[in-house]
Amino acid sequence: MSPQPSWIAVLIVLPTLAPLLGAAITLLRARSSRLQRNVTVFAIGIALAASSTMLYLTDHYGTMAVHIGGWDGRGIANTPLGITLVVDRLSALMLVISTIVLLCVVVYAIGQGIRDGSTEQPVSIFLPSYLILTAGVCNSFLAGDLFNLYVSFEVLLAASFVLLTLGASGERVRAGASYVMVSMVSSLLFLIGIAFAYSTTGTLNLAEMAVRLDDVPDGTRNALYAVLLVAFGIKAAVFPLSTWLPDSYPTAPAPVTAVFAGLLTKVGVYALIRTHSLLFPGGSMDVVLMIAGLATMLVGIFGAIAQSDIKRLLSFTLVSHIGYMIFGIAVGSELSTSAAIYYVAHHILVQTTLFLVVGLIERQAGSSSLRRLGGLIASPLLAGLFLIPALNLGGIPPFSGFIGKVALLEAGAQDGSVLAWVLVGGSVVTSLLTLYVMARVWTKAFWRARADAPEGGMASSTPSALIEEGTDVLLAEREDVGRMPITMVVPTMAMVAAGLALTVWGGQIFTFTDDAADTVLDRSHYISAVLHDDEAAIR
Repeated sequence: MSPQPSWIAVLIVLPTLAPLLGAAITLLRARSSRLQRNVTVFAIGIALAASSTMLYLTDHYGTMAVHIGGWDGRGIANTPLGITLVVDRLSALMLVISTIVLLCVVVYAIGQGIRDGSTEQPVSIFLPSYLILTAGVCNSFLAGDLFNLYVSFEVLLAASFVLLTLGASGERVRAGASYVMVSMVSSLLFLIGIAFAYSTTGTLNLAEMAVRLDDVPDGTRNALYAVLLVAFGIKAAVFPLSTWLPDSYPTAPAPVTAVFAGLLTKVGVYALIRTHSLLFPGGSMDVVLMIAGLATMLVGIFGAIAQSDIKRLLSFTLVSHIGYMIFGIAVGSELSTSAAIYYVAHHILVQTTLFLVVGLIERQAGSSSLRRLGGLIASPLLAGLFLIPALNLGGIPPFSGFIGKVALLEAGAQDGSVLAWVLVGGSVVTSLLTLYVMARVWTKAFWRARADAPEGGMASSTPSALIEEGTDVLLAEREDVGRMPITMVVPTMAMVAAGLALTVWGGQIFTFTDDAADTVLDRSHYISAVLHDDEAAIR
């Protein structure tokens, strides 16, 4: 393999480095809200440009890796040293989708009118924390060793705790404390897994571990796999490790809830895909994953049916649809893995969009409770912004949710096992119930008259108006209920368009995810890119 040009190394580092540098600048210039906004958008824009370039390069030239810190990449016992960053089709796709979401959400947050010095949402803290979160997300998808992945998770934890508790209200602090406690348990289990992995293989580099684990006894391999599955399962909100999520996310501001719902659980799903395919191929835990995937789908959607607040309802649907991704991982075929990757991309976009729309509903009607909402059909723009992603989440053809689910069902049918067919049945039931839940929100919040809502008089009913923000939105007072800033509406429309793009170009994107699945399941691509050793790659 010929050496990579130096600019490739810079390109791979940029999605992590640009947000970190941006966070440093925004912290140093905390008194200049305009500069903070510009730096934040610019830094995430650089990350998006670098990620898009890597998406093209990995699709045409294969997996790329870089060793950071001046190391030559090899140490004692021929073990890779230093920080290794790796990008293949899967990680590049996750980077592009994530940075699109992060950019749209931060523009939405600026449009929401977060005021510097406000006790509710101090922007001098929000934007640096948001950039640190961005760096953690991007580095999670690039990490080529377990410890670097652990550090990325901890960066996410630190930033997300700050974002969850903005304003320091009692409800947010309680939710943040619960979130941190669960995350610390997950981190502790991950550390135990790291120690176990190092004592077993003598390395934490994922490519080197993949080679050495082939010589480890099955019992030891399965024990290590189980520890990592639990640690990543908590972060991905896989049942029964998902009970923390519906109580944590809905209390945060709408932009924070949106980016958490769209991205943070998918980082855990990505870690499960990478662990399952690279470190522990062979399906030793597939039955456990299938059962967990089925339980996650059903428990999540039944929880959503019982909710009267749209934020909590969407939080339960978030848990439910993680089950589809676990289904694809557990079946383990090229089609199921491709469908899981496609569904991750779909769900990131659609779930984030729905939470952004809920923020607009709160601005429009003063509440997200179905007991207080009604008559929102009077705002056709808001109705359209909700209806399209809602139908997409429910899996109505020809939307991307339908495409992803049909591919998963086909993969399950091809597997042919009894448990796979049970999962196929559970997936269909979950999809129908998701559609029911979305129809229930539409009927209560949009179609019925507000006067018919049980508590319809308890929230403001100021007439709607789409307004241009001519002043500095970060310093201006928040607009009254009933007015939707254009800087909130436009990013939401962009997210709706991104979700539709997965449908319009579904064939091309599915071809890409097929190639990504082939690269993920054929470990030789990853191993040879990191170790520069074709013989080790084919062991």
